[in-house]
Amino acid sequence: MKKRNIIITVAIILLIIILIIIGNLNRNQKNEDNNIKIVTSFYPMYIMTLNITNGIDGVEVANMADNYIGCIHDYTLTTSDLKKFENTDIFFFFLYGIENFSQKIIDSYPNVQIIDSGNKITDVIQEEGGEVNAHFWTSIDNYILQVNEIKDRLKEIDKNNANKYEENASNYISKLENLKQKYNSELEQVKGKKVVSLNEAFSYLFKFAGIEEELIETDHEQSALSAEEVKNVIDMINNENIEAIIIAENDDEQNALAIANETNAKIYRLKDGMSGDNSTNSYINIMEENLEILKGIEG
Repeated sequence: MKKRNIIITVAIILLIIILIIIGNLNRNQKNEDNNIKIVTSFYPMYIMTLNITNGIDGVEVANMADNYIGCIHDYTLTTSDLKKFENTDIFFFFLYGIENFSQKIIDSYPNVQIIDSGNKITDVIQEEGGEVNAHFWTSIDNYILQVNEIKDRLKEIDKNNANKYEENASNYISKLENLKQKYNSELEQVKGKKVVSLNEAFSYLFKFAGIEEELIETDHEQSALSAEEVKNVIDMINNENIEAIIIAENDDEQNALAIANETNAKIYRLKDGMSGDNSTNSYINIMEENLEILKGIEG
């Protein structure tokens, strides 16, 4: 009888242990199912989203074109990129199509919520031929609009963390407003100056900073200007006493050198913000570096 009671007691204990294990497994599975998985199309939105979701449990953020250096127009999706979309809930992208691969994602994953981060941007620059310049983020004002759009949509989708999204976005925007003030105060002597730019990525930056831009359309990763085009730019720079030729950090500099050698203009390399490290302050650091370079134009 005593032996039987021991067996029953052990059986009950084992049953309790099994139920606890099953309960924990179900709870873990539920937590995994409740996770929000976000994919951003490329780097600027990735940094925005990292800031907005910073420290929030159950929210995962991945980036499609991981720190891709080069023109995002030419980026081709890889197998590892597509794997990021397994169980993805939200995809943040730009409506104006700087990422040509986005449409493939939209067509291939109908159950993913597709959100245009630039939905509230009205400051739209059109290039020759009517194509929209989609480098919105180089204007801090436009960047803030995108941060707010991502924050608002996440608050709608994930109401449990709405206050955290709001707090994170508010803290980040406060830093961005401080950055704006630095641009306004420290570029006072540069405002109104004219520069020649060989890269369309900075048109919004120049407009925001009050710098007049003469954009020369090029394939800025290769030598694309003809001898006649180079001569015309040289004549313009000499006639208007333009002091700066702007290219991106990773651009081919052959065209810029050909122009600079025949003028008094100097070459300045800016960062377009399409790649960098994964720190939440990456955008601010990039824009502060650009600020220091732009300040040099006044010399």
